[in-house]
Amino acid sequence: MSAELISIIVLVAVFVIATTRSINMGALAFAAAFGVGELVADFDTDTIFAGFPGDLFVVLVGVTYLFAIARANGTTDWLVHASIRVVRGRVALIPWVMFVLTGALTAIGAVSPAAVAIVAPIALSFATRYGISPLLMGAMVVHGAQGGGFSPISIYGSIVNGIVERENLPGNEIALFLASLIVNLVIAGILFVVLGGLKLRGVGDGTEAAGGKGADESPDDEEKKGEEKKGEEKEAEEDTRLTPARIATLAALVALVVAVLAFDLDAGLTSISLAVVLSACWPEDSRNAVGQIAWPTVLLICGVLTYVAVLDEMGTIKWAGDGVSDIGIPLLASVLLCYIGAVISAFASSVGIMGALIPLAVPFLAQGEIGAIGMVAALAVSATVVDVSPFSTNGALVLAAAPGVDRERFFRQLMMYGGIVVAVVPAVVWLALVVPGWG
Repeated sequence: MSAELISIIVLVAVFVIATTRSINMGALAFAAAFGVGELVADFDTDTIFAGFPGDLFVVLVGVTYLFAIARANGTTDWLVHASIRVVRGRVALIPWVMFVLTGALTAIGAVSPAAVAIVAPIALSFATRYGISPLLMGAMVVHGAQGGGFSPISIYGSIVNGIVERENLPGNEIALFLASLIVNLVIAGILFVVLGGLKLRGVGDGTEAAGGKGADESPDDEEKKGEEKKGEEKEAEEDTRLTPARIATLAALVALVVAVLAFDLDAGLTSISLAVVLSACWPEDSRNAVGQIAWPTVLLICGVLTYVAVLDEMGTIKWAGDGVSDIGIPLLASVLLCYIGAVISAFASSVGIMGALIPLAVPFLAQGEIGAIGMVAALAVSATVVDVSPFSTNGALVLAAAPGVDRERFFRQLMMYGGIVVAVVPAVVWLALVVPGWG
């Protein structure tokens, strides 16, 4: 049995054991990285540790630390109320506001994880207050980021168009952008309907303080209703009042956006630095913030990605891609490449996967039986739309940023939804973009 096949079997075993035995998957993945790396691939520990995603570790810790402080001093509550005022109390519009906001950020040049890191904590705080499905809100944020992610001036768009030019393939920047935008917009629309978005049309400012539970109140208990209403009004007044700590936290969030978008600074290091400044100025609000960092999520994501890096170093990913590209049927090879891109990207860098898969597609694209423009767009969409997976950077940020949820349950929801996207979307984009022979 080849080393590559053994490494894939171990990966499957990690998923099965973590699911059936309720063990943190990240801890299992670290053990698998050690076992497979040392015993199968003959790596030393430095090679294994080289795959540890230090940048993602810092982003997860920094963003959740900063927003834990923002939740503690009431800044996120203030932002929720401000968002309601912007849409005139129509809660149903908020998921779409988040979709458009993250899409606009990535379209003008923000790295997708940076945009999600900025928007997701606010969006999910809003979801908690209004009883909106966190899966719906988190997915709207991620799909919004990917919807704008392939504009001609975006990071993803520039990278893919550069690869196409370097490989001397025909390209169309607008077609690539529209393909990603339309696919993510359609998915967002379906999710909005399936996950209860239409039910939000009757929810407004008058029901929000009950967390979406107003329908459960007894209409006969007028005195109780009156007391609850007074309590809600008092809470709303507290939430809408700007204190010095909230003003400073809002300034820190603006500084985070400017630092990431205008100066290309690291979102994680910037978040930690801003959180430390706020902690020093208002220690009472920040006393428990470090404990609210999503440590189990950090362990899970970093462990899995470390093992995937071991697979990459072993050549397992290239081995799988080469096996597909050697198939003599171009249409079959193209759909398999889309699926490989989706599966691997659910655990690894989307940009890295696109950089590897597009060159692998060159041999059969040169035969002229497959349209290059459609194939490149299909690969790009397949490799990025799956970023809702809790093992991808964007999905991990959503999981870590959700306040007041059962994280194990939310993780399973994200994993199940990510699995559905991996299973369905590559086939759909292949049928829509590759089979007709676009380009």
